[in-house]
Amino acid sequence: MAKFILAKKIGMTQIFDETGSVIPVTLVEAGPCYVAQIKIKEKDGYEAAQVGFWESKRLSKPQKGHLSRVKNLKYLREFKTGEKYEIGQEIKADIFQAGEPVKVSGISKGKGFAGVVKRYGFRGATASHGTKHALRQPGSIGSSYPERVRRGLKMAGRMGSERVTIKNLKIVNVDSENNIIAIGGAVPGRRGTLLEISGI
Repeated sequence: MAKFILAKKIGMTQIFDETGSVIPVTLVEAGPCYVAQIKIKEKDGYEAAQVGFWESKRLSKPQKGHLSRVKNLKYLREFKTGEKYEIGQEIKADIFQAGEPVKVSGISKGKGFAGVVKRYGFRGATASHGTKHALRQPGSIGSSYPERVRRGLKMAGRMGSERVTIKNLKIVNVDSENNIIAIGGAVPGRRGTLLEISGI
């Protein structure tokens, strides 16, 4: 059965295993989620389940109409699956077990306008041989040919705030009573970021 759930990032901490080793983990509040819509191949061209998370009072009338068979949910995301789900079906954190590998997707932290050294890891210019005021500049961005800046050239610009997926993270612990999952390692985003967790 395909496993997936929506979650909110709480923050990072550390726990100790049986041998006394420290494991850095990220705590996430996972669910409860509700199946809001079922996509079928005959009608939609593909099979998926639309899942809602986080109850909210501030919804428009079209949103309330779409969610009339479930609760008023703020976030909606689709997961491709061929499994049989029912509208209104509840998905909780206990769908996952400790030790399972998962992939986690979310929006990374925004870093603002960044130069090429921070954004792409450019080396920068040498600090000697007459270099002045150009230590972190990108260098040449074009030449006599083709007499233009090539498309996709790595230059300074906004960094972060992109969708990032990290695969092969392991679930360390599941607190089904409080709907909290401890995932080994770091996951994208700041505190409060919406995360999509799915089994591999």
